[in-house]
Amino acid sequence: MRKSEVLAAESVACLNKALSRLKDIWEEIGIPEDQRLQRTSVVKTHIKGLLDMMIAEEESLKERLLKSISICRKELDSLCKELHLSPFEEEEGNTILQLEKDLRMRVEVMLKQKKERMQEMKALQEQDQDLCDILCSDLYIIDTDSVPSLDELEKFRLHIKALNAEKEKRKAEFAKVKHNIVLYMEELDLTPDTSFERDVVCEEEEAFCLSEDNIAALHELLQQLEHQRAESEAYCSTLRRQISTLWDRLQVPQEEREAFAVHMKGARAKTRKALQEEVSRLEELKLQNIRNVVNGIRKELSSYWDKCFFSNAQRQMFTPYYNDNCTEEILQLHENEVYKMKQYYERHRELFEGIQKWEENWKLFMELERKATDPTRFTNRGGNLLKEEKQRAKLQKTLPKLEEELKLRINAWEHEQKQEFLVNGRKFLDHVSEQLELHHVEKEREKLERQLKKNKLIEEEMLYGSVPKTPTKRRVPVANTPSKVRKLNATSISSTTSNSTMRSAFSGMVCHSPVSRPLPSGGKHAQSVRTPSRSVVKHPRIRLEHNKENMLHLTGSILTARAIKGYQT
Repeated sequence: MRKSEVLAAESVACLNKALSRLKDIWEEIGIPEDQRLQRTSVVKTHIKGLLDMMIAEEESLKERLLKSISICRKELDSLCKELHLSPFEEEEGNTILQLEKDLRMRVEVMLKQKKERMQEMKALQEQDQDLCDILCSDLYIIDTDSVPSLDELEKFRLHIKALNAEKEKRKAEFAKVKHNIVLYMEELDLTPDTSFERDVVCEEEEAFCLSEDNIAALHELLQQLEHQRAESEAYCSTLRRQISTLWDRLQVPQEEREAFAVHMKGARAKTRKALQEEVSRLEELKLQNIRNVVNGIRKELSSYWDKCFFSNAQRQMFTPYYNDNCTEEILQLHENEVYKMKQYYERHRELFEGIQKWEENWKLFMELERKATDPTRFTNRGGNLLKEEKQRAKLQKTLPKLEEELKLRINAWEHEQKQEFLVNGRKFLDHVSEQLELHHVEKEREKLERQLKKNKLIEEEMLYGSVPKTPTKRRVPVANTPSKVRKLNATSISSTTSNSTMRSAFSGMVCHSPVSRPLPSGGKHAQSVRTPSRSVVKHPRIRLEHNKENMLHLTGSILTARAIKGYQT
């Protein structure tokens, strides 16, 4: 049994007890029955009125609860739609009071969510407004009359995040470009003229509108300044080249050049003005020293002619070069010709440098060829012979490759210029062929000279005998015993009968046989008669020593002697 039922039973018992007590009191007092009935009716009416009042109050409470439930249900339906949530599902078996409480609490929670969403959307809208004012962009489109969904709020947050990132990016870009603009304006000595330039240079960075159009205009302004700076640098470079050329032509002292060196770099307005003044001063000085300047230009022009391999006919086409009158007109013509030749050389620099490289390699090859025919190269120490041979072998491979490369470049040049490419008035390939032909003729001439020299040597050896070409090393003389003296004298006597000469070990002189030379036809050698008054000279034994470098000469002498001996027999 419920406690409320027990309490109700106790209330009934209490009421019955109270009525019983009233009855006893009435009996003790002696109240008649009709009055008892009247009094009992009053008690009933009072109790019934009190209970009816209580019942009415509870009925009213029930009605209020039911009405609250109905209102909460309607609010829940509306909030679920606004918040884009699924409908609220009521739990089955709940009493009216519990249902009202659940619905009321759910309504409070959803109203709180609605309020938070609206507050967040308002805050995001304020941020969006500020960012759009800075970036000069359109506001984010969102329905401000309805409650945003969670997805809508998330997209709004991402949009604000992207705007903040774009703001920081444009801010950093603006700061960098502004820094360069200020530097270029200072370097070019410029002041902001337009309102936009003043906004960029003079205003605070936070006050500048970072719109796409402003950023594009900012870059355009920077490009204009860069172009002006490049033009200023190019102009100053041209002035500096003119100054350097005029310095060289006028032979300006080094002290004056060093004093002006501070203006030889940079492109500021002050520097540009100083360069212009220096050029004007040098031009006036040039007119005063026009002959020296013309001579200097002619040297420069001649150097470009040499670099471009101009022939005499091509050089003589510029007649002012040979004019002795030095006037401003002659000077201007020379300057124009130098400028034209400089442009021509720079345009075809690789071709001319390739030809120059071929000429240098060819001269080096010819020098190595000359050394290869020099007999004294075998006496060189330090491995020079091996280095020369390696270098010559390398040039033999390099020269043909270089000729092929130059041939291709010359063909391209002739196709572009519609004329023949000449080196000193001749086609380059003809020049190469001529050099090769001259080299071949020179080799044949040297070969013929060697053959004639060899034939002459053979004739002399046939007439006078061969002479050993290997020098003997001196030895310290030692005392000889009589037997050795006699042996040496005998050797000397026998050696005098031969058709050869011997170098003295002491003085290096050649001692010839006192007898006459034999005829080429041969015959018996005459016995040599020793002069009595001539003293016998003690000769040490001659020891022929030779090194590796002299092997070729010694071998050649031996072969020559053998050939002559066979011819005589």
